[in-house]
Amino acid sequence: MADKKDYWFSAKTYGWGWGLPYVWQGWFVYGIAAVLLIAGVFIFPPITRPVVFQIYTWSVVLLLVVICWIKGEPPRWRWGK
Repeated sequence: MADKKDYWFSAKTYGWGWGLPYVWQGWFVYGIAAVLLIAGVFIFPPITRPVVFQIYTWSVVLLLVVICWIKGEPPRWRWGK
């Protein structure tokens, strides 16, 4: 089992998934994802190009999930501590 310092993202306390990052690399990934999502509104305006905007948005989100899956604590359902 990997040490917590090997993970970029912590597991959520409740539920399934990841929470806040442990290290700067995780914050950097979150920041890049946020910039890409905001830029998508201007690059592919959702009013004029809704399908392309949805594809772009889901692609960014999917990439973020893949990075969290690879670099985060193993996901499982958590009922709390």
